[in-house]
Amino acid sequence: MPRFSANLGLLWADLPLVEAIQAAKLARFDAVECHWPYDVSARSVARALDEAGLPMLGLNTPPGDLSKSEFGLAALPERQEDARAAIKQAIAYGVEINTQAVHVMAGVTNAENARDVYVDNLRYACRMAESYDMTILIEPINQHDVPGYFLADTKQASDVITEIATPNLKLLFDCYHVGSTEGDIENRFRELQPLIGHVQFASIPDRGPPDDGQIDFSSFFAMLDNLGWSKPLGAEYRPVGETDASLGWLADPAYGAAR
Repeated sequence: MPRFSANLGLLWADLPLVEAIQAAKLARFDAVECHWPYDVSARSVARALDEAGLPMLGLNTPPGDLSKSEFGLAALPERQEDARAAIKQAIAYGVEINTQAVHVMAGVTNAENARDVYVDNLRYACRMAESYDMTILIEPINQHDVPGYFLADTKQASDVITEIATPNLKLLFDCYHVGSTEGDIENRFRELQPLIGHVQFASIPDRGPPDDGQIDFSSFFAMLDNLGWSKPLGAEYRPVGETDASLGWLADPAYGAAR
């Protein structure tokens, strides 16, 4: 039976993070994850997680200067020192709140040596995370939403993971981005499963909840069950209006939920 994680970067985004964690608990999610929690003290977040009884599955490295559309730093040759500082910050924060994974954001760049810089920074992140039994995730992002994002598809990501060849580097398989760029998410998941560390989902094309759009998530979730996937699946979609009003799918037997 699928289990689900609320991505608090998009769900209950109008609430302070501590309150959003409690809202996820009340909605009967099995876990939470977030984007950039760094303006909230790790101690407060850890306390909220403990009170809710929910694990924090993952968080992102700081995105750099969003006003300059950096959207991450790890592949930017001119920002390598800042990229490593961001990795340190994310891992340190993650350790304090017992986070299972850190998504190292690549950033927007077309520099010739971007791949070499990216691989070097990922090796650095993996070495640091290994001490804490933490996974490093990388996520391809579609070029419509973030034009010029360095990591554009799962082939590119799998090549990087294979080259680095360390057990704690995994693919973040985001159904919205993979489906937007590559199409058939079921076949792509089957092919990539040994490399996948986390799954996120949202509908295509509007990035809404899973009970709308082009993807049959009831079939996809059933396939994951059949393949033995047991980790919580990340609900990273944009609600239209209040988050609570978008959660009908969570109790719908069609999506495998028995809550």
